[in-house]
Amino acid sequence: MTEPARTPGPLAIGAVPVHTGPTEAVASAERGHAAPPIRIRIPAIGLDQPLIGLGVQQDGHLGVPPDPSQIGWWSDGPRPGGPGATVVVGHVDSTTGPGAFHGLSTLRPGDEVILARDDRTSVTFIVQALRQYEKDTLPDSQVYATTGPPALRLITCSGTYDRARGEYRDNLVVYAAPAPEA
Repeated sequence: MTEPARTPGPLAIGAVPVHTGPTEAVASAERGHAAPPIRIRIPAIGLDQPLIGLGVQQDGHLGVPPDPSQIGWWSDGPRPGGPGATVVVGHVDSTTGPGAFHGLSTLRPGDEVILARDDRTSVTFIVQALRQYEKDTLPDSQVYATTGPPALRLITCSGTYDRARGEYRDNLVVYAAPAPEA
């Protein structure tokens, strides 16, 4: 039985690592010189949408798009193609119908995700795995990796809907790695 569409909830998606100390120039260097993403395309689910920037809220969690039809990225985090994981989030549904990431759970390893950047280049990522986590067990250090090889994390709500709390119990995380150079 499918749950009816819900009002976008807080989409609590784990605590984001907080950078303390470095100046913006150092933080920019740590993110790499990659340009920020402006659009996401996922051919397997027919998705092609612009991205909005999202920041960390006072409670330490990444903000979410204000409109269920929007998709956002962690604008203070790693950029696509630079070191660490670029994090992109969207709602699965709302009271009015499917959200932007409604079809995310149908992705399979090998599917492509393309992030277009504001310098007119793009980075293609290949889905490696999909993992569902209870909201309070999201592996923050894996999802919000700020160092290491370039990666992509797509996040939305999943699991059963908790009517009492007004939110889904779980998050779905899609793990993707850059496509091999042709």
